[in-house]
Amino acid sequence: KLKGPRLIHVITKKGKGYKYAEAMPTDYHGIAPFDIETGEAIRQEDQDAKQETYTQVFGRTIADLAKQDPAIVAVTAAMRDGTGLARFAKEFPKRCFDVGIAEEHAVTFAASLARGGMKPVVAIYSTFLQRAYDQIIHDVSLQNLPVIFCIDRAGLVGEDGPTHHGMFDIAYLRHIPNIVVMAPRDGMELEKMLQWAMGRKQAVAIRYPKAAVYSHIPASTFHPIQLGVSETIREGRDLAIVAIGSMVSTAVKIADLLSEDRIEATVVNARFVKPLDGAMLERLAAKIKKIVTIEEGVADGGFGSALLEFMERENIKGVTVKRIGLPDQFIEHGRREELFKKYHLTADEVSQTIKRELFDR
Repeated sequence: KLKGPRLIHVITKKGKGYKYAEAMPTDYHGIAPFDIETGEAIRQEDQDAKQETYTQVFGRTIADLAKQDPAIVAVTAAMRDGTGLARFAKEFPKRCFDVGIAEEHAVTFAASLARGGMKPVVAIYSTFLQRAYDQIIHDVSLQNLPVIFCIDRAGLVGEDGPTHHGMFDIAYLRHIPNIVVMAPRDGMELEKMLQWAMGRKQAVAIRYPKAAVYSHIPASTFHPIQLGVSETIREGRDLAIVAIGSMVSTAVKIADLLSEDRIEATVVNARFVKPLDGAMLERLAAKIKKIVTIEEGVADGGFGSALLEFMERENIKGVTVKRIGLPDQFIEHGRREELFKKYHLTADEVSQTIKRELFDR
């Protein structure tokens, strides 16, 4: 009933009323099925659980790099454990900053650190980085500051539901000047991208999913990372599949399936959303007239759209481009493999789409 401004300061106790959650709030923040009487998780067989994840690769690599370079600092927004920074925080407590649920501040703070000569790594989930969109533009990119954005949970996150799917980061980052946008094909490439990004004098965004890092691509095929240069993994005459990030391994499977139907596909690991490998695209367009792009993100305004824009800008004609990605809608709760199947992003589904729409089979 008071008149004028009022401030109510409330302290939240996570898990209030359930003793197990009160005692272990981090463990119960995102919880799998559990026995309510004992608090013990009900274990489910999960092949991915046996594999190292992108998050774990990031956490291990950034801690190793920090040992070699005292200028590296980490910034996160109330997701230190979720983004894989637990080891970094333990080994370098004075160089790890958790600013709380304030992504906007995290990005502006990181910009200030970069301006002061540090090498800030901002680790935030894709869906939450949206909150700092203005700060990415004005405080980082406009100042052309070397902040590294490590964007976890990019793509489908399964059981975390529609608020957590990282669908939009490619679309909302790629049109911002002075920023490089990348996505690794596997864990090894994530390590190499992090190492490469440390030497850049501009903002770099690296996106990766909440998933295991196993890959169907031999490590021996790896080419050193160069700005805006892609990697051709397989050559074929009938079709080119240009994939980004987590979908590169799927693209290799798609090529194998198409080969069974005598359709030979070139497979390209784009590596960069921005800048695109224009020389590669011009070479492809000169010899292959059917190109498919595939991404784990919304198709509208995404990686495939960037490729189409390049074709228009360079006046490249006579090439059919098929974009494959997530639809223009919010994606519901569900396991990653279920959602990939529902939205036609599995290797089998995409190969069927290609045969039907590009080869009339």
